Amino acid sequence: MSNLKSKYEQYVSHMRKIQDINSSVALLHWDNEVNAPLKGAQLRGQQIATLSATAHEWLTSDDFGILLKDLFSQKHLLSENEAKNVVLSLEHFNKENKLPTSFIKKFSTAQTNAFQAWIKARKAKDFSIFKNELTVIVNLLREKADLIGYDDHPYNALLDEFEKGATVKQLDLLFGNVRKELVQFVNEIKLYGKTSEKSFLNRHYDKKKQWDFGIKLLKQMGYDFDAGRQDISEHPFTTTFSPRDVRVTTRIEEDNPLEMIGGCVHEGGHALYELGLKPEYYGLPLGLPTSLGIHESQSRLWENHVGLSLAYWKANFEPLQKLFPASLGDVNLNQFYKAINQLEPNCLRTVADEIHYHLHVLIRYEIEKGLIEGSIDVDSLEQVWNQKYMDFLQVEVPHATYGVLQDVHWAEGLFGYFPTYSLGSFYAAQFFDKASKDIPDLYEQIADGNMKNLLEWLRYHIHQHGQKYTSEELCLRITGEGLNFKYFMEYARKKYSEIYCFNKEMVEEL
Repeated sequence: MSNLKSKYEQYVSHMRKIQDINSSVALLHWDNEVNAPLKGAQLRGQQIATLSATAHEWLTSDDFGILLKDLFSQKHLLSENEAKNVVLSLEHFNKENKLPTSFIKKFSTAQTNAFQAWIKARKAKDFSIFKNELTVIVNLLREKADLIGYDDHPYNALLDEFEKGATVKQLDLLFGNVRKELVQFVNEIKLYGKTSEKSFLNRHYDKKKQWDFGIKLLKQMGYDFDAGRQDISEHPFTTTFSPRDVRVTTRIEEDNPLEMIGGCVHEGGHALYELGLKPEYYGLPLGLPTSLGIHESQSRLWENHVGLSLAYWKANFEPLQKLFPASLGDVNLNQFYKAINQLEPNCLRTVADEIHYHLHVLIRYEIEKGLIEGSIDVDSLEQVWNQKYMDFLQVEVPHATYGVLQDVHWAEGLFGYFPTYSLGSFYAAQFFDKASKDIPDLYEQIADGNMKNLLEWLRYHIHQHGQKYTSEELCLRITGEGLNFKYFMEYARKKYSEIYCFNKEMVEEL
């Protein structure tokens, strides 16, 4: 038994060394997007590639594989959590061994080059600047799918990296519900609902004052600035170096405060999840988030179910109004609440309302599938994108920065990521429904600016478990059933029927 204990400790030590390298890579990526000078990009990419390749070599080494298989054969003698760590690590080892180190290095270099090209293309509003680097990424992802292996569709290999077990077949059904039920509901509101004035949201809101307000919102949520920081970036993101160092970024527009507010609360939700992981499992599967879908459920729960609720603004509207008396002095709480929840199609996913948002995700899902299977090519991508925005949202894209260049994900090679945004929203609705039942006065607490009990509920039910359970297992454990789209639709119908003074029964009679 002492020999087994020694081997398990050797496994833990090796995994933590790998995590140390991955955390260093994350730090370089963070610096690349926040602070790094343009001329340092090429060598920065080389540094990231070298470290990524080293982590991959350590993870896929023959000696480590022998250790994992030895521990796996004796997993019945380990504790439940120890055995789970070993099982998940061996599964990851087998998958990563399908990718040669040369591929990891090549892909890492391509990511850095693509990100820099994306930045230049956005500034120039010119997709052609990004085309060559994106083509490299797409070709490498097709190669990756072939190396990993897949059933039915190459995109499944990429989906599994972010949402274990997700398939094109399942997502086609899910987005079928999005098309049918959400589009129908939006059309009903358009025909029978009463819209609200919201032009005051485009008045002037000083950048520094917005920044200070965002910091207060993060603190109110429970974000620990002794274990993180916020910075400005081209695209808001959260990055983790350890459960004691999780950083967020935001973007500020002086004629749109919702960009900063939504970014802070959304990324704050991601950060709270990472800060809720157990430090004793640093570097191990039980110290990592369940999946991207569950990760997104945390950001969307905070952003939408909390941050866009009337209760939240009962606590926060007056302080915001005092900061911007010239812009909000003639606006009351109810007007502000209705304004920030108006349903209106637009070009940008990050500022989309929580209903149309899923059509943005649907568009990216269809394009990603097409690029990977070859039915869409990069040369025609901008035209395909613009046409889908007209077809699904009836909006005309003014230029590439508001269109095909708006998201950083493809520049970072994150194909298979976008569907998790919708999965996360649907999980969030189901989780928040259960939290509201477990904490009957939850909205009253939020209205008092008290988020403590909600955060503790999330810590207990979701954060602490790491990857011990799959997304579906976790959902079943918390709510008594697997992911069910009905919770999101019930939430959306109740909320927006009230905001739009919209009576569904009346419409059905008509």
